[in-house]
Amino acid sequence: MKTLDPIDVQQLAEGQDLEVKKAAGRDGRGKLPRSVFETYSAMANTTGGVILLGIEEKSHRTFRVHGIKDVDGVLTELWNGLNDRDQVSINLLKPESVEVLEVAGEAVIRIGVPRARRTQRPVHVGRNPLTGTFRRGHTGDYRCDEEAVRRMLAERVEESRDARILKGFGTEDLDASTIETYRTLFRATKRDHPWLVASDAEFLRLIGAVGRDRETGEEGITQAGLLMFGKLRSILDAFPYYVVDYRELPFPEDEGRWLDRLTTDGSWPGNLLEFHLRTMKRLVQDLKIPFRLEGASRRDEARVHEALREALTNTLIHADYSGSIPILVIKRSDLFGFRNPGVMRIPVEEASRGGLSDCRNRNLQKMFQLIGLGEQAGSGLPTIFRAWREESWRAPDLRERYDVESTVLTMPMVSLLPPEIVEALRERFGDEFDGLRSVERLAVVTAAAEGHVNHARLREISDEHPRDLTMVLSGLVKKGFLESRGATRATTYSLAGGEAFVQEENLFHLLGNQSPTSGESSEHLGRSSEHLGRSSEHLDVLGDERLLAVAEPVRSKGKAPKHLVEDVIEKLCTSRFLNIQEIAALLDRAPETIRIHYINPMVHAGRLQLRYPGQKNHPQQAYGKAGEH
Repeated sequence: MKTLDPIDVQQLAEGQDLEVKKAAGRDGRGKLPRSVFETYSAMANTTGGVILLGIEEKSHRTFRVHGIKDVDGVLTELWNGLNDRDQVSINLLKPESVEVLEVAGEAVIRIGVPRARRTQRPVHVGRNPLTGTFRRGHTGDYRCDEEAVRRMLAERVEESRDARILKGFGTEDLDASTIETYRTLFRATKRDHPWLVASDAEFLRLIGAVGRDRETGEEGITQAGLLMFGKLRSILDAFPYYVVDYRELPFPEDEGRWLDRLTTDGSWPGNLLEFHLRTMKRLVQDLKIPFRLEGASRRDEARVHEALREALTNTLIHADYSGSIPILVIKRSDLFGFRNPGVMRIPVEEASRGGLSDCRNRNLQKMFQLIGLGEQAGSGLPTIFRAWREESWRAPDLRERYDVESTVLTMPMVSLLPPEIVEALRERFGDEFDGLRSVERLAVVTAAAEGHVNHARLREISDEHPRDLTMVLSGLVKKGFLESRGATRATTYSLAGGEAFVQEENLFHLLGNQSPTSGESSEHLGRSSEHLGRSSEHLDVLGDERLLAVAEPVRSKGKAPKHLVEDVIEKLCTSRFLNIQEIAALLDRAPETIRIHYINPMVHAGRLQLRYPGQKNHPQQAYGKAGEH
C-alpha cells in the first residue's frame, strides 16, 4: 500500500483534474457512489483525471480523510460496473489504474481515469449516448447536449472530416482565380512534378478537391475542395456557420476596436486559400525580423515567420467546420492569437511534444503541404514552441475550451520577465519581491502578465519538479503575493491586491460565443465593433442625465488621456456605487478595458473603494469614491 501525505493530495489537486468523494455509505464502511460513473464519463470525455474515494473536500482545497473500511466491497462494485455495458459504454481502466493508498492512516482508493481516444468517445453512462454523455466543467460534471454528442460520434467514425463528397455541388461553385493562384504556387514549389501538365479537372482530382465514391461511382466536389477553393456563397450553403476573421488590434487601449480586419464580407472570395495568403501577409508585416519569400519556397526566413505560418495552417486544417464558433486570428503588437472551432483530437501534451498527429481535415492538410504551407504531421507545435524559446519569449499557451468546443493558441511576444511588469511589482510589493526565489518571481510575474497562473502553466515555463511547484504556489499565497480561486478541478492563482496588467485570453471573447444564424451575413456579424464584449442588457444609468453629463468628456472621445478617464470615473462614483458594466456603459468603453486599465489601479492607489471589502470577486461588487461612502 502506497502512502501519501497531505502535500501529495494537494499536488494531485494542483497538477490534474481531481474529484474527491467521501464514499462512506450508510454504515460508514464504504459504498461506491452512483455519481462515480458520471465523473468517469466526464473525465474520459475531457482530459482524464483522478478520483479519490474516502476523502471529502470540506472547503476550497481543504481535505478531510475518512477512509474506506470495506475496500474489497467498493472495488468489486467498481469493476462490476465498469464491465457492465448497461452501466458504462466502455472500460478504459487497467488493473494498475486503480490502487489502494494510505493517507493519514486511512485506506483511500485512487482511480486514474485516462482521456478516451477519439475512437472511444463518447464514453457514456447507460446504453444511450445522447442522454448519458458527460464532460468536466469548472463547476463539476455536466451532461452534454445532443449536438456535442453527435459531433463526438462523427469524430469517432470519420478519420478525415473533409473527404465527404458534397451532393449538388460542382466546379461552378469553385473560384477560378483561386485555383489558378494555387497552381502557380504549386509550380513554384514542385518544379518538376508530373501533375503540372494535368488539366484543371484532373489536377483537382489528384489533390483531393474532387473525389469519387468507389461504391456508387458518384463523383463531385469534396468538402476540402469547397473550403479551399470555393466561392463564399457556395461555402455558406454547405457550412452555414462558416466565418474566418482576422483582426489587428491596438495595444493596450481600446481592445474593442481594430486597426485592420479581414473577414467573410463578400468583398473577396472568402475561401481558405485566399484567407491564408492574405492573413499571412498581415501577420508578418512590421515584424522586425528578417523575412524573404521566393514564390512559395522559403529562403532564409526566421523561425518566427515559420511558427506563424504553422499556427495559421494548423488553425485551418484542425478546425471543425460543422461547429458554430468562427475561426479567429488576432494580431497585436505584443502577441498573436489563433482560435478554431473543435477541440484537439489528441491530448495537448502529446501534440506539444510532437511526433503524433490526428488531423481533422487531412485533405486540406495535404493541399497546404503541396504548396509549402505546413510541416510534416506532428511537427507543427514543436516548431512554434522552438521559435518562441529562441526569442526568449513567454511560452505559447495552447488550451481546449469544452464549453464552446474550440481550441485557442496564444503566442505572446513578451519576455518571461518583462522589465515594466517587474518594476511595477517592485513598486507594489517592495523589497519582498526581490527576495523571492527565481521560480517564485516567475510565478508572480506570470500571474501579472497573463491574468493568472496555475500549476500546468508553471510547468510549461519552469524546469522545477511538479511537487515543488505545488509548494511554490501555496507558499506565495501565504506570503500575500497570490490569491487562489476556483474549485479543486480549476484552481488558478491571481495577483493579490490587484488584477493582471495584461489579460490575453479575453481577446477571444471579442466575437462572443455566438455565431451567425444560417443565412446571416458576416457583415452583420461584424457590425459595431466598438460595442463588442459589452453588456447588451439595459442599464438604468444610461437614463440618468446627470451621470451622462459627467461621463461626456470621455464618452464623446474615441480616445481620451488616462488621467481624464480616471478623473471622470472618480466623479461618477461620488455619492454612489457603480459596477464595472455601468461604468463601461457610461464611458462607452469595453468592460475589460475599464476594469484592467482603470478600476483596478485606482482601487490599488486608494482612489476608489469596494462596496464589499475583502470580497473582490463578489458578484455584486461595485466601486465608490474613497472616503465618500
